[in-house]
Amino acid sequence: MSFQLLTTDGGARRGRLVTPHGLVETPAFMPVGTQATVKTMLMRDVESTGAQVVLGNTYHLMLRPGADRVASFGGLHEFMRWPHTILTDSGGFQVMSLSALRKIDDDGVTFKSHVDGSMHRLTPESAVEIQLKLGADIQMQLDECVRLPATPEEIARSVTISLDWGALARRTFLEAQSGRLQFGIVQGGTDPSERQRSAEGLVGIGFDGYAIGGLAVGEPQDEMFATIDVTAPHLPATHARYLMGVGTPGDLIGAVARGIDMFDCVMPTRAGRHGLAYTTTGKVNLKNARFATDDTPLDANLDCHASRDFSRGYLHHLVKVGEPLAATLISWNNIAFYQRLMADLRAAIAEGRFAEKRARLAEIWGGGA
Repeated sequence: MSFQLLTTDGGARRGRLVTPHGLVETPAFMPVGTQATVKTMLMRDVESTGAQVVLGNTYHLMLRPGADRVASFGGLHEFMRWPHTILTDSGGFQVMSLSALRKIDDDGVTFKSHVDGSMHRLTPESAVEIQLKLGADIQMQLDECVRLPATPEEIARSVTISLDWGALARRTFLEAQSGRLQFGIVQGGTDPSERQRSAEGLVGIGFDGYAIGGLAVGEPQDEMFATIDVTAPHLPATHARYLMGVGTPGDLIGAVARGIDMFDCVMPTRAGRHGLAYTTTGKVNLKNARFATDDTPLDANLDCHASRDFSRGYLHHLVKVGEPLAATLISWNNIAFYQRLMADLRAAIAEGRFAEKRARLAEIWGGGA
C-alpha cells in the first residue's frame, strides 16, 4: 500500500506516503518547481527546509525543454538534482488558465503554445506518457478545471469529461507497469452533488490517491472549506488526499482539520520575490521602511540559514535595491516556515492536541472555521 494512515485527531490525519524516491510524511506541503526548479532556489537549500516532495509542471516542461530531453538526462530527478519525491501535474490547470489558447474536445486538448505559438495536443494517454518520461513518482490524471463561478452545465460537463479522461489515464498508466503512483482529480466546482459524483466515479476507477481540484480559483475560503467538507467523506480513508493549489497558512490549517494530507502552492516563493516573509509570528513586509534599522533575525525560531542568520535590516536593503538575493533568502525562509508549519501540525496530530494547536495558529493565520 502506498499510503499508511498512522493516526487521526478529530478530522485531522497523520500519515506516510511511500514512493520510489522515499517517504513523504503527511500532512505535507510541496514547493512548486514549475520549470524544473523552485524559483530562485538551489534544490539543496529546498531540501534543507525539510521538504520531502516538490511539484513539477507537465505543461511547461512539455514545451521546454521537452519530455524526451528531460528523459535523456535521466529524468527530472537527475535533471534538477532533486533526490526525493516529485509529483507532476497533468496540464489540466492550464486547460483553465490558458483558456484563450486552447480547444477542448472529448478526446483531449489542443494548445497553442504561449511561448512560440506552435500547436500541441494533450490527451489523457499522452499526459501519462509525458509524465512517465519525466520520471515523476506521483503523476496526475488529465482533467478539466473550470474557473469559478461557473454555470451548472459547465461544472457537470467538466466532471463528466474528467471522469472519462480519468478512466483512460488509469488504463494507460497501469499498462506501463511503472511502479509509480497515479492520483485522480475530483472536480465539481462548489456543487455538492457534482463533487460526490466525481469522487465516487474516481474511486470506482481506483487510483493510488485522490486530489481535490478546481478550488483556490477565486472562491472565498468558507466556500473552499465547505467543498472539502462535502467531498472528503466520499474518498477512501486508506488513500492520500491532496488539495491542489492551496494556499495560505490559514487555508492549510483549515484543510488539515478536514482530513487533507497534501498541498502545493506558489505562494511562498511568489511572496518571497515581492519582499513578503512568512514567520512564526506572522507576515513581515520587508519593503516597509520600519525594518531599515532592524538588526534582529528574520525568524530566529526557524532552523534555516536565511531565517536566523540575516537581519531584517539587511533583507530590507536587498529588497529596496532590487538584489536577486532578496528573493532567494526570503523564499528560502518562506519554504522553511511552511515546512515547520506542517511538522508542527503532524506532531500535534500524533500527540492528540491538534485542536489546541489549531486554535493558537488561527490567532495568527485564520483557518479556524
